[in-house]
Amino acid sequence: MMQEIAIRSAIREHSADLGASLRKVQRWARVALAMLLCLWGAQAAAMSVEQAEQVLTGKNFEDKAQALTALAASGAQYVPTLFSALADGELYYRKQDGLLVLKEGQAYTALHDGAAISGKSRDFKRVAVNNALREQLSQLAADLALTDADPARRLAAVEAMFGKVTPAQTTALRARLQQETDSRVTEALKAALAMGDLHSAEARVRHNAVLTLAAVKHPLVIVALRTTAEQDSDVAVKHAARDGLRALTRSQQFYAGVETLYFGLSLGSVLVLAGIGLAITFGVMGVINMAHGELMMLGAYTTFVLQQWLPGQPALALLLSIPAAFVVSGLVGIVIERCVIRYLYGRPLETLLATFGISLLLQQAVRSLFSPLNQSVVMPAFMSGTLTINGFLALTQNRLCIILFCLLVFSGLMWLLKRSRLGLEVRAVSQNRAMARSMGVHSARVNALTFGLGSGIAGIAGVALSQLTNVGPNLGQNYIVDAFMVVVFGGVGNLWGTLVAGLTLGVANKLLEPLAGAMLAKIVILVAIILFIQKRPRGLFPQRGRAVEG
Repeated sequence: MMQEIAIRSAIREHSADLGASLRKVQRWARVALAMLLCLWGAQAAAMSVEQAEQVLTGKNFEDKAQALTALAASGAQYVPTLFSALADGELYYRKQDGLLVLKEGQAYTALHDGAAISGKSRDFKRVAVNNALREQLSQLAADLALTDADPARRLAAVEAMFGKVTPAQTTALRARLQQETDSRVTEALKAALAMGDLHSAEARVRHNAVLTLAAVKHPLVIVALRTTAEQDSDVAVKHAARDGLRALTRSQQFYAGVETLYFGLSLGSVLVLAGIGLAITFGVMGVINMAHGELMMLGAYTTFVLQQWLPGQPALALLLSIPAAFVVSGLVGIVIERCVIRYLYGRPLETLLATFGISLLLQQAVRSLFSPLNQSVVMPAFMSGTLTINGFLALTQNRLCIILFCLLVFSGLMWLLKRSRLGLEVRAVSQNRAMARSMGVHSARVNALTFGLGSGIAGIAGVALSQLTNVGPNLGQNYIVDAFMVVVFGGVGNLWGTLVAGLTLGVANKLLEPLAGAMLAKIVILVAIILFIQKRPRGLFPQRGRAVEG
């Protein structure tokens, strides 16, 4: 018995010693693990920007997540660009050395300095991301933008989060609201937080949110207020939501009308550009030029060729293409006038047939040189994007540039015809050829220069059209009928009539499209013009000239 007790005592002592040893081992293991974690954290925190960039070119997504965090904490100026390109799938790396580059069309530029990088597509590989990295990118980009020094970027970040604020982001946004100094960003933060407050359990909070959102012009607000007006349990909140919904609906309808007017003016500007050159050749000279559309096509192809010669510089190529297209189309017009048109003055039907044949020749020449396929022209950065007025109205910048360009071309042409010697001679010949000759005006030279001027302006119109549609051999055929309608409706030979007619037809077309459809709208406008010409054969602004006298 004593022996058994001693054995048990020894076992207990041994177990106690073993337990103490195990506890010591566990303590040391925890210390070692903590040290390892500290070392790993320090290594992650100490990851340099260069190391993070190299990690992005690898295949381990967990390492990439750490690299993105390190890049966000680095404060490097190019990090927002990197995040944006990575989210859009436009971040690549060169296989040779892992250099990060941005892909823009078919060109590659260095991430750090924007320098052009030469090489073929097989020399580069896209940086791969998964859904988890995309969510992390979105969060990091939002955090960076909210603390950006530029108020415009902070505003863009808040607007991008509008209607998508998560509960985890609410606290950060409220803290940011207390620090924000820009009034526009402050209002945007209040609106974003109010969208979340609509789901609050307190009726008072929901009511305040509705009052805040009633002044916010955004489609998502209309949806949210409609849902609140239908489903909220509090009567006061429902009434406030309905009042705000009615006011916002009226505002949305008003801005929809403004947007339709803007689209109509942009379409009218295209019609003016297409018809203003024809107003000279047809209105002033009495020549039915069926090759006018092909002269516009030559201007569009001039833009395409210059962009091929200046890769990666679409803005410079576009600016250079304006005078280049004027020269190319103008010279072709002068050749047409000297070789064909001058033998057919006073015979409009024969000029129609001759210029129609010339249009077919120009189309075939372009097909032989550039192929019958459409060619795309890169839009410069200053014409891309939209000009946001509010949530109900956003104006595309390319259409705005077209409107301003149309007014600029029209003003320049009016100055040329009213203030220059060529303009004086053109007006003299158009009004009385015999008297102009007797006064020493060289009518043959004036005819050639006038036809070249109209053709050159057609080339400039082609430059504008290249920013709205693809460039192809049939580009001019899509606008030749509209150009004649503008000239006839406005008054043959009257530039002011061309401007008013083009803008009027563009606005009328856009007003009718929602009601009748695009094709039926064109038919209605054509019938209306025919009826109008029956009453006023000389158009809106009739002008005395050679075509009228004949």
